[in-house]
Amino acid sequence: MFQISVIIPTYNRKTLLLRALNSVFLQTRVAHEIIVVDDASSDGTASMLRTQFPDVITLQHKKNLGVSAARNKGIKKASGNWLAFLDSDDEWLPHKLEAQSAALIQASQKGYNYKLVHSNEIWFKNGRHLNPMKKHQKKGGMIFQACLPLCALSPSTVMLHKSLIDSVGYFDEKLPACEDYDLWLRICLHHPVLLVEQALIHRYGGHDDQLSKKYWGMDRFRIQSLHRLLSEQKLDKVDREVAIEMLIKKIKVYIKGAEKRHKTDEVHFYNTLLTQYRDA
Repeated sequence: MFQISVIIPTYNRKTLLLRALNSVFLQTRVAHEIIVVDDASSDGTASMLRTQFPDVITLQHKKNLGVSAARNKGIKKASGNWLAFLDSDDEWLPHKLEAQSAALIQASQKGYNYKLVHSNEIWFKNGRHLNPMKKHQKKGGMIFQACLPLCALSPSTVMLHKSLIDSVGYFDEKLPACEDYDLWLRICLHHPVLLVEQALIHRYGGHDDQLSKKYWGMDRFRIQSLHRLLSEQKLDKVDREVAIEMLIKKIKVYIKGAEKRHKTDEVHFYNTLLTQYRDA
């Protein structure tokens, strides 16, 4: 049985949050509960939720702790056995939850036991429709290696069984960005994912508060994630070789950027890390 808890983290996105919430209420399959985690917004978000959405479970942080902490707070509160994430700047198409639930049922009837399902998406940036590049093509099955270059699953498309979090852990609150990349690696290392070929969400980009604009050299967070994964997880020979190859590639690119910015300490640190994996 699907009891779907929808988790929406938000920070100073009152207008965008309204769009996201409305897309949940328009779902052809009703969610078990909707949880919004207000990460210390100062734009009237709390008042809007209290007056316009009294049936939404609202959790609040007294200070801004980041998207990982917000999602984790929602996960811990959730009473459903399935978790569906929605970023507050995105919106679901009306049949999103129904299509993913139906796909999981059909797969189980064929003997497959998927615990994570995602989908394709329609991209918009600064109000204009974008066609995703080939590197962003979504995949299903054992996709660990496809997850290594970049985030291969978009959080707003993902619905996962809560037992996965119990198995691999929560979003890493020490990562200010690429926290989704980190979690998908830990999940996809051992678990297959189901892909619904339909586009089930509108994903919006280009606004000023996106993390990709806040932090230069986003790959440094992926490097941290890969380094920890290789240090803490047991990978088979092929996965480990491919992961190390990707890590070395990312370290080299990051070092060039750090050198241009005259970040001497970082250049030294990442050169040491590069030597460690080259000699492995």
